Amino acid sequence: MTTTGNDDGQAPAGRHERDIVAQLVFGQLATQTLGAAVRLDVFARIGGGTCTPDGLAAELGTQPQATHRLLRALAGLQLLTETAPGTFATTAAGDLLRPDVPGAMTAVARMFTDPSLQRGWDLLDEGIRTGETTFDTAFGTDFFSYLRERPELSAEFNKAMSQATQLAAAAVPGRYDFGRFGTVVDVGGGDGTLLSAILRAHPRPRGILYDTPEGLAQAPERLARDGLADRVTLETGDFFASAPPGGDLYLLKSVIHDWNDEQCATILRHIRKVVPDGGALLIVEPVLPPVVPAGNTDLTYLSDLNMLVTVGGRERTAEDFAALCARGGFRLDSITPLPRPNAFHLIEAVPA
Repeated sequence: MTTTGNDDGQAPAGRHERDIVAQLVFGQLATQTLGAAVRLDVFARIGGGTCTPDGLAAELGTQPQATHRLLRALAGLQLLTETAPGTFATTAAGDLLRPDVPGAMTAVARMFTDPSLQRGWDLLDEGIRTGETTFDTAFGTDFFSYLRERPELSAEFNKAMSQATQLAAAAVPGRYDFGRFGTVVDVGGGDGTLLSAILRAHPRPRGILYDTPEGLAQAPERLARDGLADRVTLETGDFFASAPPGGDLYLLKSVIHDWNDEQCATILRHIRKVVPDGGALLIVEPVLPPVVPAGNTDLTYLSDLNMLVTVGGRERTAEDFAALCARGGFRLDSITPLPRPNAFHLIEAVPA
């Protein structure tokens, strides 16, 4: 029998397949490069102009040759472009790492490349073996308690969640009939990015924003800036203990995936106690398909692992959401995907 050169008779991997593996092997290096550049404010310093390594190094107080090497690496990652030898400018992707541009992802990049979030990932293999949350293992406390003790990091987290919500906030208000409700209660709504977008698009309902004191820290500024301070009531509390009464639509955006099934059922039961029979629950989360689609890179599966590593939650399928809603006293009514590039779905449930 003839072979193509491998002992097992299989053809050697082609260049495309090797590129896939190489990108994954070196992916952490790219993440660390991005994190260092964001923490050094490289993209903000370049702004809409150009820079030279020596000039940027003088501004940043960094070593010129090392700065040049960082700029070249960022150009290799398509975040910068070298317009002439030794002259660099941001690309369209790099512009998203400038805090002054619409749709900026600076806080997202800063938060998710923070060394504290990387520590749990260093122990991923242990997490796979045990099913335990490795952030807790690394720091001896859970993620949200860790944030509570570090106000600056907590504020950065809130800003990152606001930036991560902007894409959904642009799509959600036009994809659901919020105008038929009197009061929308955003449970775990942070600074109110999504609730604000909904109320600005639908003038009839009022809003209640419910979160911990740390979660609501930036909400007054956001609501005042959006002209909604008189339409939204801020309520502090713990959704594991209760949900605020007074709403006929209860909204959960990027809350359910943070927690395990029993914890999620507890949150839903508290909402069920206060939602009227004619009210509704709207969950905004990714929905995993029953089978992983071939040929696509889907970051939702990495988010699923991040939930395991960082907070102990998980991403879920439609079947999972139906079962979870039933445990919480709701009946899943519909699931509507938001338009791409959103990964989120609108999951509507009604009191059972």
